[in-house]
Amino acid sequence: MSNLFSQFVDSSFDPIVIAFAVLLFDLLIGDPNWLYRRIPHPIVPIGNFIGGLEKRFNKSNHSKELQFLSGALIALTTIILAGLVGYIITQLCRQIPAGGLVIAVLASSLIACKGLYQAVAKVRDGLNISLDAGRDAVRHIVGRDPESLDTAGTARAGIESLAENFLDGTISPLFWFVILGLPGLLIYKAINTLDSMIGHHNARYEY
Repeated sequence: MSNLFSQFVDSSFDPIVIAFAVLLFDLLIGDPNWLYRRIPHPIVPIGNFIGGLEKRFNKSNHSKELQFLSGALIALTTIILAGLVGYIITQLCRQIPAGGLVIAVLASSLIACKGLYQAVAKVRDGLNISLDAGRDAVRHIVGRDPESLDTAGTARAGIESLAENFLDGTISPLFWFVILGLPGLLIYKAINTLDSMIGHHNARYEY
């Protein structure tokens, strides 16, 4: 443990060491509600930025070509800005003692291992009480209506959500953090947020 701490103190910024610390911090702290009641979660500004650009540039009276160009502009602007913010924060942290520790704490807010475990554990605990309680818990982590699911189906839905969100919320963010540091992590989260907000096959977002 002392060797791990010394990596931070000498600001070596070893991505593997910091990625391990990112996961450790998330498992220990998760997403503290008391903190995010006072300041927005890092994903919130990204979402607000995308929403603001979408309202301004995505007009229903625009041609398909202009809608496509608007979508490309929104996506590229969001991705470039996310990477730039990550780069600036990283450079600032390189100037302070234990900057790697600061990076690890910041990055831990962008993965969701503990939160996912807690959400799926509620499905397990709910099913131990009743089918209705299990359905109510799984409703918060799946997109479909669970009312028609039996006990086994509710359990499967929880497991499927666990597998999908563990990849999206833990494995992939850590992978891109190891490859590209905080800029890579923020770019990945920006792309994920873009997908969830404007990546839909419908009349408003198709182009």
